[in-house]
Amino acid sequence: MAIDTVPPLIAAQLNYLISHCPFSVKVELMWSGCKNPSLLDRFTLVIPYCLDYIKWDVVYNAMYPLAAPDIIFGPEDESFQPVYGGNEKSRKSSLADWNSKDPARLLSLIIELRDAYIAYQRRRIEEVDDDRLKFEISTMLSREGIEMYMTSGTDKPEEVKFAVPLLDMELNKLVAGSTWRHPQKIYLQVVFPVGKKQSTPPPPRLKLVSSAELKAIFSIEDFRLPPWLDGMCTAEYLPTLEEMLESQVFCRRATFLASSGVFTFLVHFSLSLQFPKQQAGLTLQSSQHFNSNGMPVKSPNLAEYPWSPRWEPSEMADRIFDFLADECLNFKKYCNQLNQQ
Repeated sequence: MAIDTVPPLIAAQLNYLISHCPFSVKVELMWSGCKNPSLLDRFTLVIPYCLDYIKWDVVYNAMYPLAAPDIIFGPEDESFQPVYGGNEKSRKSSLADWNSKDPARLLSLIIELRDAYIAYQRRRIEEVDDDRLKFEISTMLSREGIEMYMTSGTDKPEEVKFAVPLLDMELNKLVAGSTWRHPQKIYLQVVFPVGKKQSTPPPPRLKLVSSAELKAIFSIEDFRLPPWLDGMCTAEYLPTLEEMLESQVFCRRATFLASSGVFTFLVHFSLSLQFPKQQAGLTLQSSQHFNSNGMPVKSPNLAEYPWSPRWEPSEMADRIFDFLADECLNFKKYCNQLNQQ
């Protein structure tokens, strides 16, 4: 992000926000609101919330950089007015006692407002005349980190979304040497329709969601959610789901560097949830050959290698090694032919 034309005090606070925020906040747009168009003093923040995003405009005044910024919320949140409610002492800590020379002040403000937004959405949902929703909220109060959001509008049905964090474990530690800055999580998204009075309410829409970084060690697309039984609530559904997740192999992709003479290549393994009953996926990637788009040449998935789930792990490894010793020669020939076309 280019910040050459951002006033120094504003740039310091924005940089601190981006580098220290506990959630992955991004700047979508920057523009000028003063007579000097080269001074960028306004920007749109994209803030993760309930497995989606909310966008807030942060409006400074380059002519008065010591003043606190205004925050403009989205048009769908016109009734969200944290300045006119809530804890007075907490509000003064971020705005009334604003210190423009403190680079952490904008970060504190955004975190405070996001916390207020979580409480605001919960109040909205608790006011809905829906016994099922009230029961769902009351039975999930003991779980930390739950976010909820109510959508409404003329072009879409009214519904409530819950984002429920799963597995009370530090997933970042599953990958040694990981450079992930933010805590990795797996969530269950639960979506309930609102206002439909039925004797037997339909099951909610369910979806497993994880961060993009976590997909490197756990492919949620391969995970089959347990069935939602009639009369079930989310609090009853979660223990079975978490037990199934804990039993999975999380680190299901591995890459090895190999060589045959002067030819070096990568060997990629991917393990399905049925491993070792189902053999691992196997592909080769050259370290020396590239296609017309500049991407490394890869082999198709190699499925015809010796495999039996009854073999000991050492025998599995020996058989694959022997297979690769021959197959790498075919792959090298394939790479050379591709580059000659």
